[in-house]
Amino acid sequence: MFARVFAWLRRHPRLVDSVWTLPILGISLTVIHTYTNPPFDDRQAIPTYAYLAIVAGMCVPMIWRRRWPRVVFAVVSMVAFVHWAFNVQAGPADINVFIMLYTVAAQCAFRWSLAAVAVAEFGAALAVWRWWVEPNAPNKWSALLPFTVFTGAMWIWGLYMSTRRKYTAELEERAKRLERERDAHAQVAAAGERARIAREMHDVIAHSVSVMVVQADGASYMVDIDPARAKRAMETIGATGRQALTEMRRMLGVLREGGDAGPYAPQPGVEQLAELVDQIRSAGLPVGLTVEGVPSELPTALQLTVYRIVQEALTNTRKHAGPAATAEVNLHYGDDAVEIRIRDDGRGAAASGDGQGHGLVGMSERVALYGGSVRTGPRPGGGWEVFARLPATEARRAETSAA
Repeated sequence: MFARVFAWLRRHPRLVDSVWTLPILGISLTVIHTYTNPPFDDRQAIPTYAYLAIVAGMCVPMIWRRRWPRVVFAVVSMVAFVHWAFNVQAGPADINVFIMLYTVAAQCAFRWSLAAVAVAEFGAALAVWRWWVEPNAPNKWSALLPFTVFTGAMWIWGLYMSTRRKYTAELEERAKRLERERDAHAQVAAAGERARIAREMHDVIAHSVSVMVVQADGASYMVDIDPARAKRAMETIGATGRQALTEMRRMLGVLREGGDAGPYAPQPGVEQLAELVDQIRSAGLPVGLTVEGVPSELPTALQLTVYRIVQEALTNTRKHAGPAATAEVNLHYGDDAVEIRIRDDGRGAAASGDGQGHGLVGMSERVALYGGSVRTGPRPGGGWEVFARLPATEARRAETSAA
């Protein structure tokens, strides 16, 4: 509630300044008789309209003190000088000179505040010299000390408020800049996540749909010749479709608005390579799998990368190598790296592509995440080869530090 009130007051500075001017105006009108009918002989009486003009000249401009602080300070100081020149003693409205000194120091540049404090001190000296000092007093200027202290206090207070406002504005700007940077980082992270999901979706859909198309073609061909084989092909289509739906549901779960994305199946890894090869083999592509070296425990993300590289390579082989092609997958565990080599004896460089695939690009991006290398291209004598090397030690170190 108080925050809303303060925010409303900040949006209406003129109204606030008008309210603050009312007490000074009221006190000035209360003591009007001491100026129009002075009780002491040494005080000069002035007409009521003249006194009201002085009070108005020093109070009304205060309504705009925060909008035009230098102009208002000049007007108030000029009115104060005029009534000093006509020997009209200072009244309650003269406090506005010091209020404007504070305002100029708080809102204007330092040079303007320095000029304002010099003007205020000069006016205080004139007032002390004319009204509050006996002509023959030995220490007549000692009466100026309280005015000088008060003038300096108002000036320093204004400078402090100016420094504090600048510091607060700097903090607010820094907070806004950090918020913009946070939003930018969030957008970059979201873009990276969308790219990752796009690669995963490409791998799942390209592999699964290719298997389903091949099995569907085979089933339509064998349905009259060998119904049993056609039935097995249809079962493979169903199993492949269910697997694709499961993986798609798992990946798209992160895009749900709610916090509960449901239970997800584990990510495929090296242990699922045999199932992948069997699936490809059942789709009509003769493919073998060999493992060399001593199998070691690999990070989950690295295992997923190995799986997706093999999946993408075999999917491309099935799509482009030709009907009589065969393939071989070789997984080699080294001391500090794991190597994957996928070869086929198909069309090789003679194979035609639609130019719209993202598999090789996604494969390169996956390998680059682990500081590895990938090489794809036709083999001498025919066929195609995909070779990837993934440093295992860096991946283990990254997973350990993330944990």
